[in-house]
Amino acid sequence: MKTISSVQNTFIKDLFKLQEKSRERKKRGLFIIEGLREINLALEGNYSIEYLIYQTDLVSETKVATLEVPPSKHIIITKEIYQKLAYRDTTEGIIAVVKAIDFNVEHLKFNTKNPLVLVLEGIEKPGNIGAILRTADAANIDAVLIANPKTDLYNPNVIRSSVGCVFTNQIAIGNSEEICTFLETNKIAIYSATLQNSNSYYKNDFTQASALVVGTEATGLTQLWRDRATQNITIPMQGAIDSMNVSVAAAILTFEAKRQRDFSS
Repeated sequence: MKTISSVQNTFIKDLFKLQEKSRERKKRGLFIIEGLREINLALEGNYSIEYLIYQTDLVSETKVATLEVPPSKHIIITKEIYQKLAYRDTTEGIIAVVKAIDFNVEHLKFNTKNPLVLVLEGIEKPGNIGAILRTADAANIDAVLIANPKTDLYNPNVIRSSVGCVFTNQIAIGNSEEICTFLETNKIAIYSATLQNSNSYYKNDFTQASALVVGTEATGLTQLWRDRATQNITIPMQGAIDSMNVSVAAAILTFEAKRQRDFSS
């Protein structure tokens, strides 16, 4: 077990880089998790912890021990260092440095003949991605596929806003062509949320293998998803605006699909 007391320590400076820079996370294949719940979820999701870093005034040794990470990977830091490292305002006193995993679409595996998946194309805001991952976990869908990613999935705000559901969902990342081809190859019907040539979402049968595809609020889905959809779908708007937050739209579509599946079973 090691103790670090200086913010000028090289290891600590490297942690700041991991926290702040997507390029650094990609180069090193590492990222940072903050909080006991999130670290536990990562461990349950078979992530490998490189270092467990904590402040003994803020978290008890008993709680640290529940994570079952070998003491050789433990590093104790001062309260000053922790406060500089902590991303969240309310802090539990514990951080993990974790190995990233491969999100290649080829690694996806489904335990059912009729998987239900969400596809997110080009969504930039970490908070929206995190909220959708929470919905995916709540609905216990089979996978979340991220097409043309604009945000690093290990961005601290994605992890925070997903309350750790980055680690509880099966996730794949690729470009739109790769993901669309994967869905077609696996005979998963594509339902693209767009205003053009669409019908109301609740008129479709989501009880078979289905992919619900959502894009950005600003530009919507690219033409590829509109052209290759089994059916374009829309959520009817009854007020003055013609769209809603993408995470809300994803939740509405997801739970309609779950409702249909629960009713038919």
